[in-house]
Amino acid sequence: MDGSQGGAAALELKHLRCLVAIVDTGSFTDAAIQLGLSQAAVSRTLAAFEHLLGVRLLHRTSRSVAPTTAGVRVLARARVLLTGADELVREATTGHARLHIGHAWSAFGRHTTAFQRRWREQHPDTELRLIRHNSRTGGLAEGLCDLAVIRAPLDLSPWSHALIGHEPRCVALASDDPWARRRHIRLSDLTTRTLAIDRRTGTTTLDLWEEEARPRVEYTHDIDDWLAAIATGRCVGLTPQATAAQYRRDGITYRPLRDAEPVPVHLIWRTQDPHPATHTAIALATALYRESE
Repeated sequence: MDGSQGGAAALELKHLRCLVAIVDTGSFTDAAIQLGLSQAAVSRTLAAFEHLLGVRLLHRTSRSVAPTTAGVRVLARARVLLTGADELVREATTGHARLHIGHAWSAFGRHTTAFQRRWREQHPDTELRLIRHNSRTGGLAEGLCDLAVIRAPLDLSPWSHALIGHEPRCVALASDDPWARRRHIRLSDLTTRTLAIDRRTGTTTLDLWEEEARPRVEYTHDIDDWLAAIATGRCVGLTPQATAAQYRRDGITYRPLRDAEPVPVHLIWRTQDPHPATHTAIALATALYRESE
């Protein structure tokens, strides 16, 4: 081990807190009061810190203390490190007081509001936050959430997962499209149109059609891009019912698709260290989907 590694290992938060307290209060006496220590303990801690770094951190007179040039630099870093340490403790101790559920497009679709309201009523001590993230795992792989709602085709083997329900598919059209007056649409009808598909997080693939009878495709980047392509009349879209519930937009009409299998909806989570409320969330979501079915 070299000297820098040894010094870093010997550095303690009490050294940083001591320096900051002395500078902020302006004296060793007041710093001791703030830290709940004796003045002698504050002096020993600062001396140990200066010895560890090999530099003097404070100019001391009988009336005042002020940081040296080196002390100014160390003080700035000390404040950053202490803030980070406080945030670490806060996240570790309150993390389970929040449940983050990620999704790429539509959360729980038409069940979203009911899920939020029932959660608040039944579990007031665990704050629920829904996070939209444009990735195939809805932010789970990126560490942004504890659970994620998944509809897009995805290899579920790396994750723990539960099927919570199914959603029928519908077709998204420009509201002035002649098809917007239809009661329903069939898969075979779409072979004459240009289909907007989000390759990253969308649920639609060309495998729904025979290879010789597939529609033209325009690939989009996210839900907003997908909606814009449809609103212009340039494309139509095929999507789960959840999209129609969450994204009712002027200029876009949704019509049921009659002859396609519904989309399975899963919750996925990390197998290691799952959130304590994981199975409670699964039970609530499953109940809501079962009620509608």
